Amino acid sequence: MLRTPAYILLLVTLFSLLVAAPAGGPFHFVLLGDRAGEAQPGIYERIWRQVAAERPAFVLSVGDTIQGADDAAADAEWRQIRATLRPYQRVPLYLTPGNHDVWSALSEKLYQQYSGHPLHYSFDYAQAHFTVLDNSRSEFLSVEEMNFLESDLAAHAGQSVKFIVSHRPSWVVDVAFKNPGFPLHRLARKYGVCCVVAGHIHEMLHMELDGVSYVSLPSAGGHLRLSGRYEDGWFFGHTLVEVRGADVRFEIKEIEGRVTGLGDWGNVGLANTVHAP
Repeated sequence: MLRTPAYILLLVTLFSLLVAAPAGGPFHFVLLGDRAGEAQPGIYERIWRQVAAERPAFVLSVGDTIQGADDAAADAEWRQIRATLRPYQRVPLYLTPGNHDVWSALSEKLYQQYSGHPLHYSFDYAQAHFTVLDNSRSEFLSVEEMNFLESDLAAHAGQSVKFIVSHRPSWVVDVAFKNPGFPLHRLARKYGVCCVVAGHIHEMLHMELDGVSYVSLPSAGGHLRLSGRYEDGWFFGHTLVEVRGADVRFEIKEIEGRVTGLGDWGNVGLANTVHAP
């Protein structure tokens, strides 16, 4: 039997890797809101079936994956989540620490064990960069988090599309009152961040400030508060994000089938597509 020369096998392998690797071309991923905070039975599982059908490059969750608050039950809760997600283990999953995930030294250790990441970290995919911050135990972003954010954005300044993700929307009051001077926004503007994303409140919100889109995601299973009305942003769903070059397009997909864009929420007259500065 004839054997293929080793150098040809090597060339074929390298070529296949180059073809498979994203290099600034279009891709899509999913942003996922809170599962916990009085998780509603079956909702998270339904959403994951819909997410898997999208065939995303990866899923990025904004936190509150377990109910938490009890050190004795935390490990079992994480093992249950692992079992729930086993059918989708081929989809890369990036977690953000939420207040239901991290509340003590033990829960912090378990979060890092099951998520495979430290409390704050970052990653690249094609032309996009994602910085994940930790405000699981504070309403605000600490000095440590802000220092990490600035050094991380500076180190990845060449990426054309940048996202900042945290669990709590620590920015919501400043953005609502159009305050351009708060530290997070100054860094977002300096380094050309297109989108700042959070969860925690289980409500779909969208605000713009100086060309930066601030987004609070709908619930992925955590209970719906206040009016519970869809038009007020209270619904279960996931968000599909398409990146084409420097353009970022959001599709917010309610579990019952309604689909909207960013322009349908918050500020009137904004386009569904945002352009990275």
